[in-house]
Amino acid sequence: MKEYRLLIETSDTKGLVYNISKILFEHNLNIISNAEFVDNETDEFFMRTVITGEFEEAILKKDLEKVLPINSKIKISDNTKKDIVILATKEMHCLGDLLIKHEAGELEANITAVISNHESLKGLVEKFEIPFEYISHENLPREEHEQKVIQAIKKYSFEYIVLAKYMRILTAGFVQTFPMQILNIHHSFLPAFIGANPYKQAHQRGVKIIGATSHWVTNDLDEGPIIAQDITRVDHNYSWEDMRDAGRNVEKVVLSNALDLVLKDRVFVHGNKTVIL
Repeated sequence: MKEYRLLIETSDTKGLVYNISKILFEHNLNIISNAEFVDNETDEFFMRTVITGEFEEAILKKDLEKVLPINSKIKISDNTKKDIVILATKEMHCLGDLLIKHEAGELEANITAVISNHESLKGLVEKFEIPFEYISHENLPREEHEQKVIQAIKKYSFEYIVLAKYMRILTAGFVQTFPMQILNIHHSFLPAFIGANPYKQAHQRGVKIIGATSHWVTNDLDEGPIIAQDITRVDHNYSWEDMRDAGRNVEKVVLSNALDLVLKDRVFVHGNKTVIL
């Protein structure tokens, strides 16, 4: 039987779980799993419930609204694979990992296109029979290049845009075109090691931990709500190239994990942080 995900974000009040469950029972729906969280600082309530059964979405939402505070957010989705567009530049580790998972059926998404400002990844992408678009940024103002990228993205079906080491700083206009739809990955040396070759800088400083962060993209550079993070330990035996390779491995794992959470509707944006259920 098909499963559905019910996502609710609202003000915390007594009896919410009981009242929501009662409505689901009255609609003859079965609860497969349920998770909830209350932010005691803001009195905000979050709930993710997996249900099975037949229902009319509009009617179910209307009945839920009757027992929820005003301005509650209700979303219902199913487990159908979502469409994504990937943006990349030259580095292939994150892109390659997603392409392999997609080919193996392990990615809960359909990659509808890969768009890049360099041609170097074209051969890799075409091996997986996925459309590849090369849009050079050379001799173009940033805004003009972004408009070309936006036009290319909109040619394809997508729910989210994944930056798989897309090495271009996005303007506010681009971000606002796709609010809370752009997922990014970067090393966690920021802001300590900024600029070219952060791994060589880290090696020179004797860094002992290398990490990666995946987050939603906002107008604040690399400061959007964090979805997933991880680290790996290094020591004096590592060359800067070894550190780079270790960092790339962490990056691809963290990006894949963050995307999995997003695709499974586990991520709630709460201010400038996330709630993962």
